[in-house]
Amino acid sequence: MTARTELTTIILDCADPKALAEFYRHVTGWEITQSDGDTAYLGDGPVQLAFQRVDGYKGPGWPADGKHAHLDFKVDDVGEAIRRFEALGAAKPDFQPGADQWTVLTDPEGHPFCVMS
Repeated sequence: MTARTELTTIILDCADPKALAEFYRHVTGWEITQSDGDTAYLGDGPVQLAFQRVDGYKGPGWPADGKHAHLDFKVDDVGEAIRRFEALGAAKPDFQPGADQWTVLTDPEGHPFCVMS
C-alpha cells in the first residue's frame, strides 16, 4: 500500500511576498489567508499559492537558459485578461512560443505564467 501524498502549497521565491500575493490575489480572486514580513499565502482550497522572501532575489527572466516552473491560468477572454494583468503590473515578453494556444506573461517579479482560453 502506498502512503498518501498531498500537494498543499506551491511556493514562489520573491523579494516582496506581500506585493506579489496582492498581484496574484487580483489575478485569481483568491484571498490572502496569511501574511507576515517573510511569507504570504493565497487561497483556502486544497492547494494554496504562497510567496517567500529571499534576500537579493532576482527574477528568472524570460526566455532564459535553465529550468522554470510556471503557472497556467485558463481565462474566458485572453485579450481582456492580458490587459487586466498588465494593468496590475504583468509584462508581455516578446518571445511567445505558444502561437495561438497560450500567451506568456511575467508577474511583477519576473516569474513567467501563461494564460489561455
